[in-house]
Amino acid sequence: MQQPRPVFRPPLRFPGRAPIGGSLALGIDIGGTKVAAGVVDGLGNIREELRRETPGRDPRAVEAVIVELVRELGTRHELRSVGIGAAGWMDLDGGTVVFSPHLAWRNEPLRQNLEGLLNRPVTLANDADAAAWAEWRFGAGRGQDRLVCLTLGTGIGGALVVDGRVERGSFGMAGEFGHQIIMPGGHRCECGNRGCWEQYASGNALGREARELARAKSPMATELLAAVDGIAEDITGSVVTELALAGEATSRELVEEVGDWLGLGIANLAAALDPALFVVGGGLSAAGDLLLAPARRAYAKNLTGRGFRQEAVIVGAQLGPAAGLIGAADLSRVRQSDRLGVRRRRKRLR
Repeated sequence: MQQPRPVFRPPLRFPGRAPIGGSLALGIDIGGTKVAAGVVDGLGNIREELRRETPGRDPRAVEAVIVELVRELGTRHELRSVGIGAAGWMDLDGGTVVFSPHLAWRNEPLRQNLEGLLNRPVTLANDADAAAWAEWRFGAGRGQDRLVCLTLGTGIGGALVVDGRVERGSFGMAGEFGHQIIMPGGHRCECGNRGCWEQYASGNALGREARELARAKSPMATELLAAVDGIAEDITGSVVTELALAGEATSRELVEEVGDWLGLGIANLAAALDPALFVVGGGLSAAGDLLLAPARRAYAKNLTGRGFRQEAVIVGAQLGPAAGLIGAADLSRVRQSDRLGVRRRRKRLR
């Protein structure tokens, strides 16, 4: 007999309303470069946030940073639950990071380890699932029945929300949109394949293209190099984004190229999933319409059935880079509410 597919469900179908009124939950977002922790109330507001650099790829070192953050924030806030968002594929029980290319983790029992260290229940979710949940509950996706959320950072995370559920697929690995192959034989990806979408439409891709210009000593890279004291290897996607927002011509051109790739991939997703809304978040989304305007044009140009079908709307995320930790916190609150409900029902049956 096939087991039912695990999904995240709110106890009530009211976007923007909290399952537990005034309770505080702690959300942790584990990224390739930073670990962010935030105390989140029932309306998705961050009461306090702390950040630490990700201490390499050693799981024990990352766990130690998480414990430090939880304990520090726990001294100032009464925390009801803890939620963790991490990049990679989770098992269906939501306890193990099966594979995380950017952290180089394989079969890491993260939830079990942290519950032992913290002596409290922990909810573990894919970081893009957590961000999508937050945008559906509190942000750009409120009131939508079907949306795709994309997080553009080190790579491309993704999630599909359908009727108030984060769809995880049959094996818990739905939403890895960044690893659709969009350029066969293209750039090598950390997942092992070549030509993955995230090699062309992510913050890392933007930084790589800018560094190539700088290494080639192109006059187009003069301002880029000036921003990093002439050290080409210090050019990152964030540096390029900041320069683009300041009006620097080469940086704007590079962001536009990434936007073109973004729109092409979104057109592919629209053909498969047909959502009404695409929400684009993550660090690279700070570029705003410098990124989204070319993405919308490329989407419209490459959309299957264009001219004969309704087109989805592509918008920027409302919650910004904090969406992952807000969603992780809220998911932990939902899980805690579910646990309390089960306990009460068991007591009534005794």
